[in-house]
Amino acid sequence: MSQLYGLIGEKLSHSLSPAIHFQVFNELKLDGHYHLFEVKRKDLKDAVLGLKALGVKGVNVTIPYKIEIMKYLDEISYEAEKIGAVNTIYFKDNMIIGYNTDYYGFGMMLDINAIDVKNKKAVILGSGGAAKAVVQYLVDKGIGDIIIVSRHINRAKEKFKNYEVISYDKIKFLKFRDLIINCTPCGMYPDIHNLPIDKECISKFDIAIDLIYNPRETLFLKYSKERGLKSINGLYMLVGQAVRAEEIWNEMKIDRAVTDKIYQIIDSKI
Repeated sequence: MSQLYGLIGEKLSHSLSPAIHFQVFNELKLDGHYHLFEVKRKDLKDAVLGLKALGVKGVNVTIPYKIEIMKYLDEISYEAEKIGAVNTIYFKDNMIIGYNTDYYGFGMMLDINAIDVKNKKAVILGSGGAAKAVVQYLVDKGIGDIIIVSRHINRAKEKFKNYEVISYDKIKFLKFRDLIINCTPCGMYPDIHNLPIDKECISKFDIAIDLIYNPRETLFLKYSKERGLKSINGLYMLVGQAVRAEEIWNEMKIDRAVTDKIYQIIDSKI
């Protein structure tokens, strides 16, 4: 019997997730369909319960619901609880279980690009669910220091109590740091001319990572490349977290070579 999966979010028309999961189904000979579920904030609880009632096997969760959706779950995985955000739900044995596969996808992206974060200094742009997964992974891998940059200082300080939180206008005062990671949607299609920080500040870093994958090269990454930084977009992370979600839903281990192949296929199409 064909299994139903999908993505919950607010605006999903440009999502690559259906194409990625189609490739997973194809590579692993799984009988599945992956759909986009655009949900209004006021309807989020009803949507989760409705998907459970309809027999959906699993869904991913994206902006802006990765934190809010946690209150509607029966159980939360260890890594999702530590992070404080969920991007994958598994409907199993009448339970609604939350996971965070962004954590694993981010790690896979660092691995494939040979980036060792141990004892490095990082600046994180944004303080939402994606930023929480990135920060947790960096901490678990021995990052030396993290600064969070947010437009919502007080809220960010509540979420990231153990880290320095600054506003965007303070970036220009920072001394050299190893990594800058954009965890905001700033620069994402269709707003491709937006830049999360002043381009003059980009030279303060060695490595620029943008979790955005559409467009493939954001203005942030374009300016980073021009200034000689190692520049990485979020596509491998997107594929990696999707593959990890499939591992959870189908209770199986998927070889890294499959992830690499799917990444190459998706990368060639965008």
